[in-house]
Amino acid sequence: MRLKLGRPDLQQYADRFDVPAADGGLAVTFLGVASLLVDDGESAVMTDGFFSRPSLPTVLLGRLAPDAARIDAALDRLGFGPGGRRLDAVAPVHTHFDHVMDSAVVAAQTGAVLVGGESAANVGRGAGLDPTRIALVTPGRPQAFGAFTLTHVESSHCPPDRFPGTIDEPVVPPVRTGAYRCGQAWSILVEHASGRTALLQGSAGFVEGALAGRRAEVAYLGIGQLGVMDEGYIRAYWAETVEAVGARRVVLTHWDDFFRGLDLPLRALPHAGDDLGVTMRVLGELARAQGVALHLPTLWRREDPWSGLS
Repeated sequence: MRLKLGRPDLQQYADRFDVPAADGGLAVTFLGVASLLVDDGESAVMTDGFFSRPSLPTVLLGRLAPDAARIDAALDRLGFGPGGRRLDAVAPVHTHFDHVMDSAVVAAQTGAVLVGGESAANVGRGAGLDPTRIALVTPGRPQAFGAFTLTHVESSHCPPDRFPGTIDEPVVPPVRTGAYRCGQAWSILVEHASGRTALLQGSAGFVEGALAGRRAEVAYLGIGQLGVMDEGYIRAYWAETVEAVGARRVVLTHWDDFFRGLDLPLRALPHAGDDLGVTMRVLGELARAQGVALHLPTLWRREDPWSGLS
């Protein structure tokens, strides 16, 4: 099969960048890859908090470490810089570098608790995070952080997982990319004190039946690598996430080129690593058939995915 060159033009999906803007109150802010800030102006939780975004040559050949300047710039922009507000929790969706690498630093700088499995905890330990600021999860058991309740449900990474396995010792950067093994992959269910609910699915993987009986009005759906899977897998992924929780609005994440800093406009991953066109076609068909709203999020913009939902 001929290798498809280049990358998708996001302009062809311009009409999908239409999640309603937040008018104060509860909101979700997309921060690239699978990093999401969910906040109500008082309490706030974040997935991943990945802001360093090292270049591809560094990832392939060098050693990785959190980029303090990029992390500081992002936290300042979000209001979590020195003297700013406090973050309640940082929850990596799994422990590959493009999710967990900055999580412990973000937790340390914002007063947040690092929430995850043993692999995430070992990233926190390697960063010198106070043990009282590391919260291990029990699958299926809710944990409260401010006005939010997080429930971690066991999930899986989208195949292929290039760095499988768990992180069994503290990670002390700089390290090779392979030190950030996948660890425990999660579907994270979020419930706000207002009763609003969301599924935060960072990776395009699933465990069959894991979300049965769970409910979420909105699903933030990671689609990294989904476009190179066969159509049957894509449809099964939708069924095991969106259909399983009964979501009526879906916002797609993990489609952007994470080797490029957030100071530049986002662009899609190249065709060599994913095929956004296939993903958008199949998910678009499913969404239309089931009456589900399908969107792409706008970087840094506070959005209200619950707007218009009864």
